[in-house]
Amino acid sequence: MAAMSAPPREAFRLSQLLYDARYRSLTIQVIASILIMLLLVELVNNTVTNLAALGKDISFGFLWTTAGYDINQQIIPFTSQDTHARAALVGILNTLVVAVLGCILATIIGVLVGVLRLSKNWLVSRLMGVYVEAMRNTPLLIWILIVFAVMTEATPQPREFREGGSASMILWDSVAISNRGVYIPRPVWGEGSGLVVAVFLLSVIGIFFLRAYARRRQEATGDQLPVLWMSLGLFFLPALLAFFALGRPIGLELPELGGFNFTGGIQVRNSFIALWLALSLYTSAFIAENVRGGILAISKGQTEASFALGLRPNRTMQLVILPQALRVIIPPLISQYLNLTKNSSLAIAVGYMDVRSTLGGITINQTGRELEGMLLLGIFYLITSLIISSFMNLYNSNVKLKER
Repeated sequence: MAAMSAPPREAFRLSQLLYDARYRSLTIQVIASILIMLLLVELVNNTVTNLAALGKDISFGFLWTTAGYDINQQIIPFTSQDTHARAALVGILNTLVVAVLGCILATIIGVLVGVLRLSKNWLVSRLMGVYVEAMRNTPLLIWILIVFAVMTEATPQPREFREGGSASMILWDSVAISNRGVYIPRPVWGEGSGLVVAVFLLSVIGIFFLRAYARRRQEATGDQLPVLWMSLGLFFLPALLAFFALGRPIGLELPELGGFNFTGGIQVRNSFIALWLALSLYTSAFIAENVRGGILAISKGQTEASFALGLRPNRTMQLVILPQALRVIIPPLISQYLNLTKNSSLAIAVGYMDVRSTLGGITINQTGRELEGMLLLGIFYLITSLIISSFMNLYNSNVKLKER
């Protein structure tokens, strides 16, 4: 039997880079990449040349010079004698705090409003519709200013909290809401407080493992554990037991009226509250529409089958509808989280010292390094957006429907 030999391979020719479909797309990408790189090099070179003509150079040494200004809202200690780099760090932390809290509150309100918009109660659904349309069709800056005006004009002055005054503290005289901010208790960390915090963190981790175990058990056997009550018990009981067993190592410093203002406790400024609430309420309207669209994408047969099996409406929404709707809700939800984070740069309108106000504002004005400051500011928002997108895309890959 004669052996069959493989046909000779055709020698590579340069013309194949353009006329052969196997190489043409790669050739176009390489050429486009080279052109883009040349354009960037030209832009950078032109910028450096123009700066040199003005007697400027590109340098980030200004970050280590004395800032010379104060920041009213601080997560970490800061004084005017610290560097611009630390001022930028304080601004970054302020931005991240309002972004994280805003995403959490916006999600809670958005899911609630989105579900209520589909309520069979005519009044409830119409009220939620008015809320969504009012929020979505009014600029965010106006809502920030409105909330800030309410916090500063409709709340009492500190002197009105004096004995016989018209205002009083709430929550067992531990919280004061005034036109200068909201004053809340400050935790006082004693010996053994770290152990209590560690127990609490372990309890939170345990809740995730409990929910994962309950889900696997339900899928395998059909038995449903009381996850809510078990999670609440695990959230509070271990930390409380450790707290009392160690002799109450964590105390509270309550705010007290002294002179013309409150002393002690933690002052949460009205600028932060206004920005946080406005961002949350505004973004929640868009999230509500995402939730409503995701729920409407699920066939009504799913709801009817759940009712036929004896599930109540709230359990049907929790166990059947929302898990399937997540594959529609999550992608646009990522965009809303990114928008909220970037919209936090409007904090300058109410005097909240975020990274836009520190690094992108006062630091640039004092040092004259506008190019370097804006470049660092853009890099921060870019990295933050990429981190949010990465985590949300990872979550989306875990909740999307798995095909067989």
